[in-house]
Amino acid sequence: MISLSIRRLAGSRAWNPPPLARTMASAQRRLTETIPSTRIKVLRTVDAVRTWRKPQVLDHRIVSLVPTMGALHEGHLSLIRAAARESHHVVVSIYVNPAQFGIKEDLASYPVTWDTDCKILAGLDRELADDGANLGRISAVFAPTTHEMYPSSFPGQEVDSKGSFVVMTPVSELLEGRTRPTFFRGVATVCMKLFNIVQPEKVYFGQKDVQQTVVIRNMVKDFMLPIDVVIGQTSREPDGLALSSRNVYLGVRRRKVATVLNRALRAAEETYLKGTLDRETVLKAANAVVDAVSHEQLALAPEQRVKYEVDYISLADPSTMEEVMDIDPNVGGILSGAIKMLPVESPQPGEDLGHSDGPAVRLIDNIVLKPSTS
Repeated sequence: MISLSIRRLAGSRAWNPPPLARTMASAQRRLTETIPSTRIKVLRTVDAVRTWRKPQVLDHRIVSLVPTMGALHEGHLSLIRAAARESHHVVVSIYVNPAQFGIKEDLASYPVTWDTDCKILAGLDRELADDGANLGRISAVFAPTTHEMYPSSFPGQEVDSKGSFVVMTPVSELLEGRTRPTFFRGVATVCMKLFNIVQPEKVYFGQKDVQQTVVIRNMVKDFMLPIDVVIGQTSREPDGLALSSRNVYLGVRRRKVATVLNRALRAAEETYLKGTLDRETVLKAANAVVDAVSHEQLALAPEQRVKYEVDYISLADPSTMEEVMDIDPNVGGILSGAIKMLPVESPQPGEDLGHSDGPAVRLIDNIVLKPSTS
């Protein structure tokens, strides 16, 4: 009689399952969503990640995390491949973190490419499955909302914002931090959250964001987090341009000139490799390149030229990012720089200006100067 009544109620539009049943059903849906045609789970809440994570702890499985903001490119994929070689389970986070964007920065126009990213991950997972050298594959994508990541309130983007933040000084105040004073606060905060949620044994970051890698290493060390930080080499285009999700903003005209920063850093590196250790001489080689290219462009007509502004060219200590006057050959150094590619001055009819009509694009790059006692 009871079962008959339940069946009748179940067939009624007015019937709703009890709260506990709805909660269990919702939890099950959260754990069963996958990227189409793959075994990769899509986890959207902290609880879903922790439910998925618990058996991996009990089974002593190595879990790695590759944090991303989506708009995946070969640089991200190289990190995922490295993680799969060393881990039973790889988690890829896709979350555009507003806390690391300043008030006047390009949060609204940042490329959101969920469907494309899912297809890329599906293809990569098939590649990993065919490679017998891997310990594991992509097991899950963590794709939370901002409310899930910042449950108390939307993270402030002003320098004096109130909230719960992780601030790593003095490294976060140098170089990128001077121009973008809230950037590393946002990076450190979201990474601490991701580390706490996923509880990975290893995390993977790219060398392109060299100052970020120093911030993350320091945070892991200072807060005694049981995590290995693995840094992958910068992935580049054939002409040397460092891969970045922001490259889609460049368009055809600016893309041709965007290699200027890498060429400048390479010139400084050559000076070092020839035995020069003093800051002035090493950086003079880099500045000569950016000045020469700028003069070449300014000599062109507005409908042809590209303008850019140099934020900094730096020669720093590899562990602190503090500027050095002379390179210690036993330590080496970090050559890094940032330039702003300005919007096209005189767009031509039908010209490809890039994503979102080609706003100003900030490009960063670096080269590690390896120690040499010779």
